[in-house]
Amino acid sequence: QVQLVESGGGLVQAGGSLGLSCAASGRTLSTYIMGWFRQAPGKEREFVASISRSGVSTRYADSVKGRFTISRDNAKNTVYLQMNGLKPEDTAVYYCAASAESYLSRVESDFGSWGQGTQVTVSS
Repeated sequence: QVQLVESGGGLVQAGGSLGLSCAASGRTLSTYIMGWFRQAPGKEREFVASISRSGVSTRYADSVKGRFTISRDNAKNTVYLQMNGLKPEDTAVYYCAASAESYLSRVESDFGSWGQGTQVTVSS
């Protein structure tokens, strides 16, 4: 099983940018489809973005499309989430997750390994 550790969260003003990183250990990251999810206070965890093993294919939640970019560097065993044009409604704990499925999923149950999460707070 792969171990995941997120970093890069923090406090930012609306309209600002923030970059998250997810470092993997234990197994080679390139064997997994990777995803980012988030959970706001009082809400269920939701899909944000996912990326194929090669990094060629990505998919995004409609709420972040055009503002967030997921990428990966398999040589560094790291996945990234660049967040631009942040809004107060983006405030949440952001989780990195790994999937062994063969398709580019957005379903939480398809992801078997999770990080501990990193807090992102966007002030208005």
